[in-house]
Amino acid sequence: MSFPLRLASVLTGASPRQLRNWANQGILVPEDHPSRPMVYSFRDLVALRSVVSLRAVASLQRIRKALENLRMFDFAEHLSEYRFAAHGKSIVVEGEDGFMDLVRSPGQYELMTLGDIYAPFTRWDGREVAAFSRPRPRLQVNARRLGGWPTLEDTRIGYDTVALALADGTIPISAIGRYYPGATEAAAEDAVLFDREVRAVRA
Repeated sequence: MSFPLRLASVLTGASPRQLRNWANQGILVPEDHPSRPMVYSFRDLVALRSVVSLRAVASLQRIRKALENLRMFDFAEHLSEYRFAAHGKSIVVEGEDGFMDLVRSPGQYELMTLGDIYAPFTRWDGREVAAFSRPRPRLQVNARRLGGWPTLEDTRIGYDTVALALADGTIPISAIGRYYPGATEAAAEDAVLFDREVRAVRA
């Protein structure tokens, strides 16, 4: 599944401008389509959430240095394959032989797990970023369901499909379950709100 810039922005907490800058700086270049229009893979979204989470506690210069050193030490997999942690002025990565400091001398740290990356967090500018797996209370992101595309909870119905169906007025929200079995009115409302948020992102 491929994710356009606006949706990637909402799901990761990075602004479109940051995403473009980070691609230009080589921090994370989208795998699916690296230039305009930028299109991200699910792995890219996981990696971007790592970068945005780290950015909440570390400067972009430190993150850039850590990623440069990551490549220098032959960590050649996609960024989504690694677990990072920040402590003080240092960033570490988990490797086959333990934890490697990527910025300063080794020290104590808290391990940032995939659960931490998926959890809601507050960006460096105070903006709240929703949980990756629950961008809205009744929407889910699951890598095994539609390739990670946001769906109504416990269904395979994409949020955008329902939002579009409701937008043109041919289906009243009270009848959503008749047209999309498993869809609830509350989930449909979340789909509409999430779709508005995605569309409001200035790409």
